[in-house]
Amino acid sequence: MPARDAHLPSWAELSDRHAYPALLLGNGASRALWKPFGYYSLFEQAQQVRHKALAISDQALFKALGTELFEPVLSALNTTIRSNAALAINSTAPLNRYYSIKQALIHALRAVHLPLALLPPVTLGQLNAELRRYQSVYTSNYDLILPWAMEHDPSGFAELFDEQGSFDVRRTAGAGTRVLHLHGGLHLLRQADGTTRRRGAVGSELLDGAAVNVPGEVPLFINEGPSAQKLQAIRSSDYLSWCLAQLAGEDGNLCLLGQHLDSADEHLLEAIIQARPARIAVAIRPLGEASVHNQQSHFSQRLAAVGCALDFFDASTHPLAQTTLSIAFPASRRR
Repeated sequence: MPARDAHLPSWAELSDRHAYPALLLGNGASRALWKPFGYYSLFEQAQQVRHKALAISDQALFKALGTELFEPVLSALNTTIRSNAALAINSTAPLNRYYSIKQALIHALRAVHLPLALLPPVTLGQLNAELRRYQSVYTSNYDLILPWAMEHDPSGFAELFDEQGSFDVRRTAGAGTRVLHLHGGLHLLRQADGTTRRRGAVGSELLDGAAVNVPGEVPLFINEGPSAQKLQAIRSSDYLSWCLAQLAGEDGNLCLLGQHLDSADEHLLEAIIQARPARIAVAIRPLGEASVHNQQSHFSQRLAAVGCALDFFDASTHPLAQTTLSIAFPASRRR
């Protein structure tokens, strides 16, 4: 493990010395592009949107289930609605809560998510080209940045879904860069039978209709919350559990970008410890000597159980997090 030093090499310097075939992205990578991704938790945002905010009864349901995750709440309501229908019980109340929460989710997403119209094609091209440099890209982000970047030029990416858009573990050995969404994404749906489907929409339609789907389907993404709750949601999904298992079996050197590995992502840290890569490159924002030392200390302690070499580098020099990619928040969208 290297001695702590306020000087951080660039990503180009580091990647010239060692190969890192696997990349793990976190919220910091999305925030480097669009700062509003880091302003609020989605649950908090859904309580504050101007129109169709979570009603008091909706919030009471989240509290009763002990979670701030939307997927398990919507899934529980779906199960209740189907069970009531089978038993000829009036389902008006759970159905109303289901649509109320879905509406709040839609408006919360639109309030914080980067509109595709503000994302320059040249930026999409740069993101696309950089992603294809890796064998595997893991992301804990549920936003649409990566799906939009892949859509820009689909060649070179492994196809993990069949012709109908359904996840099929038998198809996961395809050639090309694998992009695995550890916490799901706005482009994914959990179907009534628990299987995963990729939405057929493209471009801006992926965001416009992110929470609008047929009865029995629920947006498959895990928003902010404790690690134990995230892991429970992951285990209930064929796709998410497969993605986490792939991270735990990753045998190549790993690069962490925008991923802090705090207590809310303990399940990701445990997967990395199980994988035991020989080297891990850790992106750090150079916000002063004390900040650099604090970040190095944090990651050295968190990753000590891996027993690998740690290579720190300047996050702003990575092609996926350069300051030139940052998109200004339009005055017309400010509250």
